[in-house]
Amino acid sequence: MATQPATFDITHQWIVQGMDCPGCAAKIRAALERMPGVGDIWVSSEDETVSLWLDTDKTSPAQVERTVESLGYGMAPKDLAPREEVSSCCQSSCCGSQASKEDADPAPADDRLSWHVEGMDCPSCVSKVRGAVERLPGVAEVQVSLMRETLTLQLDEARTSRADVEREVARLGYRTSDTTNAPRGGTQGNDVDAEPASLAVRMKRALKSGKARLVLLTGLLLLAALIVRLVAPAPWGDWAFALACLVGVIPVAKRAFAALRAGMPFTIEMLMTLAAGGALVIGAAEEAALVIFLFAVGEVLEGVASDRARAGIRALGNLIPRTARVEENGEVRQVDAAQLRIGQVVQVRPGDRMPADGEIIEGTASLDESPVTGESLPKGKSVGESVYAGSINTDAVLRVRVTKAPEDNTIARIIRLVEEAQEARAPTERFIDRFSRVYMPAVVGTAILVAIIPPLAFGGAWGEWVYRALALLLIGCPCALVISVPASIASSLSAGARHGLLMKGGAVIEEAARTSLVAFDKTGTLTHGKPEVTDVQAFAGERHEVLGLAAAVESGSSHPLAAAILAHAEAQGIRLSRASQARAIAGHGVEAHVDEVRCVVASPRYADEAGMLSDTIRARIATLEDQGKTVAVVCREASLVGLIALRDEPRADAVQGVESLSKQGVRSVMLTGDNPRTAAAIADGLGMEYRASLLPDDKVSAIRDLTASERVMMVGDGINDAPALASAHVGVAMGSGTDVALETADGALLRNRVVDVAAKIGLARATMANIRQNIAIALGLKGIFLVTTVFGITGLWLAILADTGATVLVTLNALRLLRFDPWRRLGIAPQTASQPAVSARRVSSDVGQWQPDGKETAASK
Repeated sequence: MATQPATFDITHQWIVQGMDCPGCAAKIRAALERMPGVGDIWVSSEDETVSLWLDTDKTSPAQVERTVESLGYGMAPKDLAPREEVSSCCQSSCCGSQASKEDADPAPADDRLSWHVEGMDCPSCVSKVRGAVERLPGVAEVQVSLMRETLTLQLDEARTSRADVEREVARLGYRTSDTTNAPRGGTQGNDVDAEPASLAVRMKRALKSGKARLVLLTGLLLLAALIVRLVAPAPWGDWAFALACLVGVIPVAKRAFAALRAGMPFTIEMLMTLAAGGALVIGAAEEAALVIFLFAVGEVLEGVASDRARAGIRALGNLIPRTARVEENGEVRQVDAAQLRIGQVVQVRPGDRMPADGEIIEGTASLDESPVTGESLPKGKSVGESVYAGSINTDAVLRVRVTKAPEDNTIARIIRLVEEAQEARAPTERFIDRFSRVYMPAVVGTAILVAIIPPLAFGGAWGEWVYRALALLLIGCPCALVISVPASIASSLSAGARHGLLMKGGAVIEEAARTSLVAFDKTGTLTHGKPEVTDVQAFAGERHEVLGLAAAVESGSSHPLAAAILAHAEAQGIRLSRASQARAIAGHGVEAHVDEVRCVVASPRYADEAGMLSDTIRARIATLEDQGKTVAVVCREASLVGLIALRDEPRADAVQGVESLSKQGVRSVMLTGDNPRTAAAIADGLGMEYRASLLPDDKVSAIRDLTASERVMMVGDGINDAPALASAHVGVAMGSGTDVALETADGALLRNRVVDVAAKIGLARATMANIRQNIAIALGLKGIFLVTTVFGITGLWLAILADTGATVLVTLNALRLLRFDPWRRLGIAPQTASQPAVSARRVSSDVGQWQPDGKETAASK
């Protein structure tokens, strides 16, 4: 029976790679309990560790590692240290969680080493690199990122040197460059990542690789062998093709046996080596040479396609300028933008990009934030307002104080979010990964049976059936199947980031695609989060006089309603009279002397208690309040001069967003702490359901009730809605690049647009459709060629062509998502929701013809 490690002396501890659920932990524990000299075993599937007491005279640590590795898991020794609380869970289908510590790829800590690994272009490459490095003594906490092309790990250099790690990776056919001390933050990167991701550049980069050189070598040898076949006697032609095959297969075989030593026998390189070697033995040298050439071409094409998937991240990194103009001691000097510090002041000229997140301390200008948020229209900003790194200053010089370090600016955080999301595997991907582990040995076993059973049992020709078995090995390679899911997810995440739709990984995409109900917070999500003046009613004098009087009284107040009245008066160009002797009326409002006359802005109850309201005015107030508005009465001396109605108005695109969800078959419900009357007014105008008078705990309870029968996406502002966001199947935070929007929930909408919720679901559904297409392509082609190969219709070169073709088709199909346009899919003009917010209800200016404006609201919307 396992006990807590804290209750005994741990002598050995390991990190276990691939332990997904309690079932895995039970399997490992049962295997270890049978070993002599092993006691007090503690196996944790949550933090992926095995801790135990070990009598090394009876069993060595290496024997423990081999036992666990024989079960299909990776083992890496862990330094014994106080255990930290780890928040992680498995992502496998057996326990239904959405995240996995195995898939996290955090930025390297100070004690971690990092390399750039050139040549990784599919998940199998990642598995090979990780598997090879994990077996080295003194190596722990191995993380391999396909999209960043990085390897990070902790290394005991007394047991294994950095050069040993690099040699082990090089044996697999990849090139490494040490980046441990390179600047981090996601904005500067290395020169390779900073290049424009044009097709010409990608092809040029690919042609410099070892895989491209293998294509040229095998191609030239194949051409030379063909010439020999045409001009020389028959045996010389056969020998020339055999030589071409041997020269081409040697580098592939070296990689295959390096993977074999690392415990990975079933790789595409091993299948190629077996097929080419077998073809030579049975006298099919010409086809063997052609197979090696086609294999090399396919690998180069995969690399180019994979590089295209990384283009979105490179494009984000290029948004940050390399240099910044810093003001110091009255002078302006140019410095490396990656070296900026919080508190420094930078000068940003017209046409320049912001080098950092900051706050304007001098100047007013229009900023094009489309590179960051996707907004199509420039936004005017002045002193005190925040600016984002990567946005473009269009028309005036600004002085900006840096508020975030380069590695924490908006662009850097978006890049980290997208990269880490691309490494977090979806449930479908994990299933296919597990399936391929069984599938590969099954294909090899089937090929062996095809080679020996017909000759032994039915007298078939050995050469013919061995040939068919070799072709079966090639067509059985699962590369296209394995890459089908991550390629689609990587493209989807890049496309989403370009449109301001961030999702944290494949699991989130799968859940978002299944959404049947979206629960919206009201304040700050469906509405702007601050009240606006919607109606001004005048009973004595003109409308502008009522507004000016109210603004004068409220001029010294910081209440949100006062701020709304003052803002509306300023927008109308009303000059305020001087107010004096202002004071609050407890529980009612504010009073002040304006032009030596006592004036009051207060609640309707105050005016009613003072006997100022007639039945007609009471009816008008009730009608406004039924529309969810807050009404303030404006009084001069003892008489009522007018009414002002205010409301937190819906966003300009809220109705369109709800309608877009409805077209997708997704219901909408509003969750709010407001009273039912206000909630009903907002919800009815938007055409959605609502639940009102909810405290934060009540919102969580409501989400739990909804998730019992629906697949729920919760959309909130990412701060006070955090518990509800965590309780939903998918939590999405609104917020233009804020820390909370980027770091909490499962996704974020950078443009603060309600229509983006429908766009996010549309992108997720398009991604899942793309994944299903990829799986159908991969399995369909393999199924066809497996049958035709067994019956002798297709041979070696068609088998490898089909395998390479399936991989390229799957990758190209996934790359279609990079061009995904959610607005075209939803029938929404991209600029619609980018317009300045307009009140959903018109301000009435005609006192004599006042009427409820519900019909006007519907028309305006």
